[in-house]
Amino acid sequence: MTDNDSAQRITTEPVATTVIVSVDTRLIAHSRRAALLTERGYRPRLYLPRGDIAAGVLIDSDTRTHCPYKGDARYFHVTIDGQRYTDAAWSYDEPLASVAAIAGRVAFDHPAIRVDQRG
Repeated sequence: MTDNDSAQRITTEPVATTVIVSVDTRLIAHSRRAALLTERGYRPRLYLPRGDIAAGVLIDSDTRTHCPYKGDARYFHVTIDGQRYTDAAWSYDEPLASVAAIAGRVAFDHPAIRVDQRG
Protein backbone atom coordinates (compact mmCIF):
# COMPACT_ATOMS: atom_id res chain seq x y z
CA MET A 1 0.00 0.00 0.00
CA THR A 2 1.13 3.51 -0.66
CA ASP A 3 0.44 6.63 1.34
CA ASN A 4 -1.81 7.71 -1.53
CA ASP A 5 -3.99 4.61 -0.98
CA SER A 6 -4.34 5.61 2.68
CA ALA A 7 -5.29 9.18 1.79
CA GLN A 8 -8.15 7.96 -0.40
CA ARG A 9 -9.47 5.57 2.24
CA ILE A 10 -8.89 7.49 5.49
CA THR A 11 -9.42 11.05 6.63
CA THR A 12 -8.34 12.75 9.84
CA GLU A 13 -9.46 16.03 11.30
CA PRO A 14 -9.12 17.88 14.59
CA VAL A 15 -12.12 17.76 16.94
CA ALA A 16 -13.39 21.07 18.33
CA THR A 17 -15.44 19.47 21.12
CA THR A 18 -14.36 17.99 24.44
CA VAL A 19 -13.87 14.22 24.46
CA ILE A 20 -14.54 12.33 27.69
CA VAL A 21 -13.52 8.67 28.17
CA SER A 22 -14.94 6.83 31.16
CA VAL A 23 -15.58 3.45 32.73
CA ASP A 24 -18.84 3.56 34.71
CA THR A 25 -18.53 6.88 36.53
CA ARG A 26 -14.70 6.90 36.54
CA LEU A 27 -13.10 9.47 34.25
CA ILE A 28 -10.02 8.09 32.49
CA ALA A 29 -9.44 10.77 29.85
CA HIS A 30 -10.51 14.33 29.10
CA SER A 31 -9.32 16.09 25.95
CA ARG A 32 -9.93 19.18 23.86
CA ARG A 33 -7.18 18.04 21.45
CA ALA A 34 -8.62 14.85 19.97
CA ALA A 35 -8.36 13.85 16.32
CA LEU A 36 -11.16 12.08 14.45
CA LEU A 37 -10.13 9.31 12.07
CA THR A 38 -12.70 8.13 9.54
CA GLU A 39 -11.86 4.99 7.59
CA ARG A 40 -14.06 3.52 4.88
CA GLY A 41 -15.79 0.40 6.21
CA TYR A 42 -15.18 1.16 9.92
CA ARG A 43 -16.72 3.26 12.68
CA PRO A 44 -15.08 6.68 13.13
CA ARG A 45 -12.50 6.69 15.95
CA LEU A 46 -11.39 9.45 18.28
CA TYR A 47 -7.66 9.51 19.03
CA LEU A 48 -6.54 11.37 22.17
CA PRO A 49 -3.08 12.63 23.13
CA ARG A 50 -1.51 10.35 25.75
CA GLY A 51 -1.04 13.34 28.02
CA ASP A 52 -4.83 13.73 28.26
CA ILE A 53 -5.25 10.20 29.68
CA ALA A 54 -5.05 9.59 33.44
CA ALA A 55 -1.68 8.34 34.64
CA GLY A 56 -1.47 4.61 35.26
CA VAL A 57 -4.58 3.70 33.25
CA LEU A 58 -2.75 2.35 30.20
CA ILE A 59 -0.66 -0.80 30.66
CA ASP A 60 1.39 -1.93 27.67
CA SER A 61 0.13 -5.14 26.05
CA ASP A 62 2.14 -7.61 24.00
CA THR A 63 -0.45 -7.30 21.21
CA ARG A 64 0.75 -5.66 18.00
CA THR A 65 -1.07 -5.42 14.68
CA HIS A 66 -0.34 -4.04 11.24
CA CYS A 67 -2.74 -2.03 9.10
CA PRO A 68 -1.66 -1.44 5.50
CA TYR A 69 -3.35 1.99 5.61
CA LYS A 70 -2.15 3.25 9.00
CA GLY A 71 0.96 1.26 9.95
CA ASP A 72 1.92 -0.70 13.07
CA ALA A 73 -0.29 -0.46 16.16
CA ARG A 74 0.57 -1.27 19.75
CA TYR A 75 -2.15 -2.13 22.24
CA PHE A 76 -2.80 -1.30 25.87
CA HIS A 77 -4.82 -2.87 28.62
CA VAL A 78 -6.93 -0.30 30.44
CA THR A 79 -6.87 -0.73 34.20
CA ILE A 80 -9.09 1.12 36.62
CA ASP A 81 -9.98 0.31 40.22
CA GLY A 82 -8.31 -3.09 39.91
CA GLN A 83 -10.34 -4.05 36.81
CA ARG A 84 -8.38 -4.84 33.64
CA TYR A 85 -9.88 -4.39 30.17
CA THR A 86 -7.69 -6.40 27.81
CA ASP A 87 -6.38 -4.70 24.65
CA ALA A 88 -8.98 -1.95 25.06
CA ALA A 89 -6.83 0.83 23.57
CA TRP A 90 -4.25 1.19 20.82
CA SER A 91 -1.85 3.67 19.33
CA TYR A 92 0.19 4.18 16.18
CA ASP A 93 3.53 5.57 17.33
CA GLU A 94 4.81 6.07 13.78
CA PRO A 95 1.84 5.88 11.40
CA LEU A 96 2.03 6.39 7.66
CA ALA A 97 2.47 10.04 6.68
CA SER A 98 -1.10 10.35 5.40
CA VAL A 99 -2.42 9.72 8.94
CA ALA A 100 0.33 11.52 10.84
CA ALA A 101 -2.35 13.32 12.88
CA ILE A 102 -2.82 10.17 14.99
CA ALA A 103 0.86 9.67 15.81
CA GLY A 104 1.24 8.85 19.49
CA ARG A 105 -2.47 9.29 20.16
CA VAL A 106 -4.67 6.62 21.72
CA ALA A 107 -8.05 5.24 20.63
CA PHE A 108 -10.33 3.16 22.86
CA ASP A 109 -12.69 0.29 22.08
CA HIS A 110 -14.29 -1.94 24.71
CA PRO A 111 -17.95 -2.44 25.66
CA ALA A 112 -17.29 -1.14 29.19
CA ILE A 113 -15.55 2.04 28.01
CA ARG A 114 -17.55 5.09 26.95
CA VAL A 115 -16.11 7.66 24.58
CA ASP A 116 -18.30 10.78 24.43
CA GLN A 117 -18.07 14.17 22.76
CA ARG A 118 -19.43 17.22 24.58
CA GLY A 119 -19.86 20.81 23.55
